[in-house]
Amino acid sequence: MVFSSVIFLFLFLPAVLLIHFLLPARFRNLFLLVASLLFYAWGEVQFTAVIVASICINYGFGLFIRAARDRRASLRRCGFAVAANLGLLVWFKYTGFLVENLNVVLGWLGHAPVAWKKVHLPLGISFFTFQGISYVVDVHRKLVDPQRKFVDYAMYKALFPQLIAGPIVRYVDVAKYVMARTLSTEQFASGVRIFIVGLGKKVLLANPMGAGCDAIFALPPNELTGPLAWLGVFFFFMQILFDFGG
Repeated sequence: MVFSSVIFLFLFLPAVLLIHFLLPARFRNLFLLVASLLFYAWGEVQFTAVIVASICINYGFGLFIRAARDRRASLRRCGFAVAANLGLLVWFKYTGFLVENLNVVLGWLGHAPVAWKKVHLPLGISFFTFQGISYVVDVHRKLVDPQRKFVDYAMYKALFPQLIAGPIVRYVDVAKYVMARTLSTEQFASGVRIFIVGLGKKVLLANPMGAGCDAIFALPPNELTGPLAWLGVFFFFMQILFDFGG
């Protein structure tokens, strides 16, 4: 589910906002967690277990790091946490690349290549992996206390507005809002304005720029002139700029 889709704009988002507003405060984090996992499962149902595993790993390591007797033990446990996060990322994102290069070396040495089936890359894995790393590192540095309520931490980790496209939100910056939030018409209006501007950047600027870039670089090489190629590069630059800006 993408933020500019009709389903998100006119069904998912209004329903989440309305239910969140009507629910008692003690149930809001649980509801946002369920809604965020449903949001992720809409596009990657078979990999929902990956985000759940990442949540469990970093929640557990946060408590494990804080329980360390001294700074050296805390650093060692933090290292294990970072390695676990990076291991998850490497498995899904870089194992194919590593195997391909290994097979090249094996070919030079006269050995048979390693059989490998390409692994699908889960949506947003880079974002939620590095967000998990930022959490355990901040706990180790004692910039923030580890979240002891699993649902509250899981909501922060899986929150749908930043789950698949970022930005990476550090727990230390939002910890007080995870625990308690106030709702007001002024804040809601400000959020709506920000959302509209971001949606405009994505739909009105980034998407057309992307279409122009794709059309230019789909041309046969003999039709792709120098100025046209630079125009395609410019379109691509603007697409990335407004995509992330939006």
